Amino acid sequence: MTSQVSSAADEANETGDTVVGQQSAPLSGASEESGPGGSGAKEVRRLDRVIIRFAGDSGDGMQLTGDRFTSETASFGNDLSTLPNFPAEIRAPAGTLPGVSSFQLHFADHDILTPGDAPNVLVAMNPAALKANIADVPRGAEIIVNTDEFTKRPMAKVGYQTSPLEDGSLDAYQVHPVPLTTLTIEALKEYGLSRKEAERSKNMFALGLLSWMYHRPTENTEAFLRSKFAKKPDIAEANVAAFRAGWNFGETTEDFAVSYEVAPAEEAFPTGTYRNISGNLALAYGLIAASHQADLPLYLGSYPITPASDVLHELSKHKNFGVRTFQAEDEIAGIGAALGAAFGGSLAVTTTSGPGVALKSETIGLAVSLELPLLIVDIQRGGPSTGLPTKTEQADLLQAMYGRNGEAPVPVVAPSTPADCFDAAMEAARIALQYRTPVFLLSDGYLANGSEPWRVPETHELPDLTVQFATTPNHELADGTETFWPYKRDPETLARPWAVPGTPGLEHRIGGIEKQDGTGNISYDPANHDFMVRTRAAKIDGIKVADLRVDDPDGARTLVLGWGSTYGPITAAVRRLRKAGQPIAQAHLRNINPFPANLGEVLGRYDKVVVPEMNLGQLATLLRAKYLVDAHSYNQVNGMPFKAEQLATAIEEAINV
Repeated sequence: MTSQVSSAADEANETGDTVVGQQSAPLSGASEESGPGGSGAKEVRRLDRVIIRFAGDSGDGMQLTGDRFTSETASFGNDLSTLPNFPAEIRAPAGTLPGVSSFQLHFADHDILTPGDAPNVLVAMNPAALKANIADVPRGAEIIVNTDEFTKRPMAKVGYQTSPLEDGSLDAYQVHPVPLTTLTIEALKEYGLSRKEAERSKNMFALGLLSWMYHRPTENTEAFLRSKFAKKPDIAEANVAAFRAGWNFGETTEDFAVSYEVAPAEEAFPTGTYRNISGNLALAYGLIAASHQADLPLYLGSYPITPASDVLHELSKHKNFGVRTFQAEDEIAGIGAALGAAFGGSLAVTTTSGPGVALKSETIGLAVSLELPLLIVDIQRGGPSTGLPTKTEQADLLQAMYGRNGEAPVPVVAPSTPADCFDAAMEAARIALQYRTPVFLLSDGYLANGSEPWRVPETHELPDLTVQFATTPNHELADGTETFWPYKRDPETLARPWAVPGTPGLEHRIGGIEKQDGTGNISYDPANHDFMVRTRAAKIDGIKVADLRVDDPDGARTLVLGWGSTYGPITAAVRRLRKAGQPIAQAHLRNINPFPANLGEVLGRYDKVVVPEMNLGQLATLLRAKYLVDAHSYNQVNGMPFKAEQLATAIEEAINV
């Protein structure tokens, strides 16, 4: 979870070390009671946290395996954080380094913030998976390898001249050689499957083995498999059998003498109903909730693009909530349709990633000119151009701020965690509807695909987003005639009225050419243009957003300021430094345009301001320009999120400069 203030114990547990508690007595009968089979009790050790990474070919089902382990871990009550890592290639050659797919899961009996810096357990389905991930594995960690794949040809593909299982290069690790493919095929002999079909279930064998090792529930996974393959019951039962065989292998083999328990994180969660949720799913739910709270139909005009497509997929399932989704022929058509829906009175959304934002820029400028509510959801990825489609980055901030012709300011909102994507969607909708403006919502691939527990809010906790459409004339001419002026503004928000087309007496002109103040008629008058440009800017500057909250328990002289998905790594790094005796203040921005009203005062309190970003210093540039603060920028653009230890070292170095 993501509480701002943690206990000393929580801070200690973000150090990156797996802490093993006192060894408990074996749990007699634990496997018979909670697992699908097996007999005899083994030693059980209690841990407070574990980081597991599943790695294999992109066709080995590592994402499904990780997702199922995550779901069972969430249902067990652990706090968790995940990091799926996909190949950038659509289908890299099997057994090669570019084709390796991995899924990292960090779960604990306490509040955690990141997917972890380094895995305590690596499951390597082939030589490529081992070679691509071994540099991240600390000495003493456990490595489970599928020995069936460590033959001459697969090893040669990734540059192994000799087998790493035999040449002593893995002596520093606890290696468990398991013939996963052979054992899976043997377990499925009675199902009449071809060898190739049976091999596909080896990920379920691995999942069963890890489920035994860490006492994960199993019932939901079996139910999931039967549901997923409902039209192919033989395949469903084969996968269940492979899953059970993996569990039983762990129970009976002498190579796994110990299993582990990680207790539920009961103190990390306030009372409520929880579910595991990814950032894209939370964002989709937030949009649906916003449309419900606004009592407006939700319209999504979108074109599929990684990593934003899942929002389109999810929203398309919810027509029962008044959601309409349109998969357009291209990015421009998608936003054009969404803007038309906004004109027609819908809560309008378009989803994309950085390359799509570039294509949508003219229509975003049109939405600024029309002053209509529109949400532009940018799930950022590595760029420029096509860049790294499956990797994460925060490099679209300046594009969101300035990537349009003319003076076209747009509010920018950024979620900080996967679960926070729900609240950020609500906030973006609030601003768009109240101030009649397009709003950027900047998520990224790390948040979109990562997951964590989320407390399902009660409906009474959600904000009221109800909109009042214009229904009557709002201006009286000199001769006493009542008329409708589409640009007559609310004196508090400077928002113009929203008139649904077809409302009698409210006919008005609209378009991209500059408008006359009040009437909305076409105007080329220089003074009017100057006035309209400044008024639109003043409207954005005047948006009311929450003050920036600062976590500073020790009166520090250094502030670490972040935005977006850097929240987890920054907070974990700050905990480590505080535990080591370093006084560090931390704050995190959700609203980037406009900035919180107290940001300048906050920055002025500190001698040093450190700004970690997954770009080359875009927020730091904005801070320097607006507040004349000498922000120390720490940057990374390698397609991966920060590691907590890496950030802790960088922050400490910045303090000592």
